[in-house]
Amino acid sequence: MPRIVALPVAPHSGEDVLARCRRLADVFRADGNPVVLVRVDRPGVAEQPPGSDFAEGLVRPGDVTIVKHTVGAFHGTDLDARLRARGVERLVLAGLVTTMGVESTARAADDHGYEVEFVADAMSGFAADEHDFTVERIFPRFGTVRTAASYG
Repeated sequence: MPRIVALPVAPHSGEDVLARCRRLADVFRADGNPVVLVRVDRPGVAEQPPGSDFAEGLVRPGDVTIVKHTVGAFHGTDLDARLRARGVERLVLAGLVTTMGVESTARAADDHGYEVEFVADAMSGFAADEHDFTVERIFPRFGTVRTAASYG
């Protein structure tokens, strides 16, 4: 979502996060793994704000796209069913914003029994210290924290 990529986030810029997410998606596609892309539509809004769609060129044929209406990607969507239909057991999470959509989705993924990995440098927060705290103290309770370079 270009409007979220443009937000002042830290410690990584939205553009850097997007670039790493693009590379990760390419690695997973090349390995035959499904790529799931999530964006949010604000409920009760007739027309979404400009920049609410997926970033240009991010979605490729065969990708799973989810439109969420809450902070996390599981609640009110068919994400769990679509993952299970593909035999997915492990989720690799990245994106914006660390302490909002990423963390909420991680907690729900854990509740649903998925193994969770976090790509620390392919996400960012509204403040560097909140991102760092979450990556260092919260995420290890739910899964493994890695870097983008550790994938292919």
